[in-house]
Amino acid sequence: MTRGVKVRLVAFVVLSALGILYVTASYLGVVDKVTGREILVSASLPGSGGLFEGSEVTYRGVKIGKVTQMSPTEDGVDVDMVLEPGTELPVDSAVRVHNLSAVGEQYLDFQPSADEAPYAEDGTRFEGDEDTLPVDEADLLVDLDAFVNSVDKQSLRDVVKELGLLFDDTGADLQRLLDNGSAFIDEASAHTDETVSLLENGLTVLRTQQDQQENIRKFAADLSTVTRTLRDNDRQLRTILSATPGAAREFETLLEQLEPTIPVLLGDLITVDQVLLAEIDGIEQLLVSYPALLSAGPTGSTSDGFGHINLQFDYSVPPCTEGYLPLEQWREPSETNDVPRFNAECTSPPPYQMRGPKRVPAEQRRGNVSPERDYSVPYDPATGQVPGLTDGEGNPVRVEQPENLSVLGGDAWKWLLVGPVARK
Repeated sequence: MTRGVKVRLVAFVVLSALGILYVTASYLGVVDKVTGREILVSASLPGSGGLFEGSEVTYRGVKIGKVTQMSPTEDGVDVDMVLEPGTELPVDSAVRVHNLSAVGEQYLDFQPSADEAPYAEDGTRFEGDEDTLPVDEADLLVDLDAFVNSVDKQSLRDVVKELGLLFDDTGADLQRLLDNGSAFIDEASAHTDETVSLLENGLTVLRTQQDQQENIRKFAADLSTVTRTLRDNDRQLRTILSATPGAAREFETLLEQLEPTIPVLLGDLITVDQVLLAEIDGIEQLLVSYPALLSAGPTGSTSDGFGHINLQFDYSVPPCTEGYLPLEQWREPSETNDVPRFNAECTSPPPYQMRGPKRVPAEQRRGNVSPERDYSVPYDPATGQVPGLTDGEGNPVRVEQPENLSVLGGDAWKWLLVGPVARK
């Protein structure tokens, strides 16, 4: 071995030893201590929380140092830490002890509220409280054991059994539900704007329902009444539902059988309806006057056990003949040829003429009579008086409603004799 080779080997060994020494010193913190670059801080905690000497120290999860020493005190534990050179740790940072994994490996984490100065220097001390430490595993296990023992064993068995029955043979349906749920989520994600709009409008709908809660309650109560009525009449409803198809078929068959004649009937009814419409006021007057006329008879039963009504017309006023076709111009019923139309109507004044649409008061006309003609007033059901018509003594003619004569019993027929002379 030459002298040059020996020199190079010696230089390599020396440099390797220096490198190993520097790496070891840097790892053990000797270099930082010697150079003064490391930052020594401490924290006062109510307990260790599982920390140990050598535990990592992080800043929002990023490693910035480690725990170098832990000393018990009367109030808890003092933790000394060494931070990496150049670390800017705000002095208002909160201290938290977290678990690195489920089996422990706690570390100390600083969580500042802001990144502004002042920053920690040598000798800075942080204060921790009960919220700093994680939940102790022993306490967690004790509380969990107490919770499990508080559940009734038999009730728990019943719940597990019922859940088993609930999900028995529903694998395909649950799979379909999960698949459709995933498809729904994917569709909602693909239409994010529409989904957000739906949620916002849904809030408006919920607020509207809250404002209308009283009306909704009333609606629900009324709906409950309807459903209860339907339930009480279930048999009748079933009968109607079962009989309706047959009745509908019968009605359809009837319409098909009457199809040739119904259009003709409806066409004729249009003509009849036009006549009734033209005489609607007279029909209304008839419906008002006819009950009063019938009530003029005795009410109640007679001695033979039957009710009797005697209706006779007064012929003291002869029928109206003016305005009608003279008798000698009347046609035989056998004549069917067309002749000019003759407008027949009574042209005599009262008491001959008291009917027809032309006698309707002007304020009660419905457009089917001529407003240029002079009309008299018909019988007024409110007063019973016929204005413009008087009897032989000059008194206005009145249509009076008789009293209820049912109290007379079998003697009600006598009112036919005494009624006319008893009225004023």
